[in-house]
Amino acid sequence: MAERIEKLQNQNPTHNTHPEAKITQSIQRKLKEHGATVTKADKGNTIMILPTHHYETKLQDFIQNNDFHTKATGPTRIFQTQIRSTIKQSPTLIANDHRWKYINMNPSAPSIKGLIKLHKPEQSIRPVVNWRNAPAYKLSKLFTEKVSQLAPLPHSFNVKNTQDLLKNLVDFPMLPQYNLASLDITNLYSNIPVKETKKIFANILKN
Repeated sequence: MAERIEKLQNQNPTHNTHPEAKITQSIQRKLKEHGATVTKADKGNTIMILPTHHYETKLQDFIQNNDFHTKATGPTRIFQTQIRSTIKQSPTLIANDHRWKYINMNPSAPSIKGLIKLHKPEQSIRPVVNWRNAPAYKLSKLFTEKVSQLAPLPHSFNVKNTQDLLKNLVDFPMLPQYNLASLDITNLYSNIPVKETKKIFANILKN
């Protein structure tokens, strides 16, 4: 959808009589006139419109409430140098003639957007971070694939996805006195202890 809108934007408006182009231009003009933003809701596959300053305030509140810190200079260039050095020192994992596949040639810092939680009273945001242009994105994908191949984790106490959950529930005898509970964890991935996780992976690979 975004690619389609961008294509319509780049066309010459004086020669553009396509109905989609007129509708898109009309929507963009009205959004700009009223200082509004189109964003996606967190649940229900819903599109919503809200004042731009409200959206920006929600993002700022999220950043302030989660103890983020700002830096005078961006670390992207330094991180890119570290990534190149790491790839060069890993010939067993990455062949010399394949190094270029796992380096983002023009990296940039990840960008964040917020999905509005309409189902919550405070209507806070769920952050969605785009890492595709980050220096380690391609290397992280490779690492994930290798870990899955060399150290597959048993799904004894968790599920892979929604389909896996449904399959398990179908095979499980549900009695009238049973209750299904869903537990939520705040900031799961940012609270994973890195040192302990490295030790666990090292032991799995060793064994």
